[in-house]
Amino acid sequence: MQFLAISRMRTDLFSDADFAPLLEDEAQRARTLYIEGAVRQIWHRGDERGACSLLEADCEGAAREIIGSLPLVKAGMLELVNLIPLLPYRGFGPRS
Repeated sequence: MQFLAISRMRTDLFSDADFAPLLEDEAQRARTLYIEGAVRQIWHRGDERGACSLLEADCEGAAREIIGSLPLVKAGMLELVNLIPLLPYRGFGPRS
């Protein structure tokens, strides 16, 4: 099952200097999750600092674990704003 995870950086509580030491570890964890097939795509948000990620997981709990494994989430510097389960679009399926 796929999930759309929408997150935001806690810039209200942390400065760029606070984020800097964790950014390489964050990128490495994202690469690992991508290689493992848990993360399909990641986009930077255009409206505020944060990301939207397309996740592959068996259930919502597993999707939350994927996001929770990110160093910025563990540090409380990135929060999950919304986790949306995605269902197939029936319009592309066979017609009766």
